[in-house]
Amino acid sequence: MTIDKNQTGEKTVLSLSGRLDTTTAPQLQETLIPAFDGAKEVELDFAGLTYVSSAGLRVLLMGQKTAKAKGGSMTLTHVSGEIMEVFEMTGFADMLTFV
Repeated sequence: MTIDKNQTGEKTVLSLSGRLDTTTAPQLQETLIPAFDGAKEVELDFAGLTYVSSAGLRVLLMGQKTAKAKGGSMTLTHVSGEIMEVFEMTGFADMLTFV
């Protein structure tokens, strides 16, 4: 998985491509959690993401909790139908914010 980071003012966009799985989830965690130190809003662009495993879901939940704790927000954009189906089946569709 690759992560491209773009910060503008209080907004950081993390563009993900590849697979978010057990191997790559720590990489996202190392990028996502500190992103809230310099930004009020973190957007995860899933346009290039092809797969999300339970390890990836765990990191997304950590990101959501970090955003709330710091008074910020985390949104997901360009989520494919296949990945949205995973979110819906696991109940994450109700916990995350999609735009």
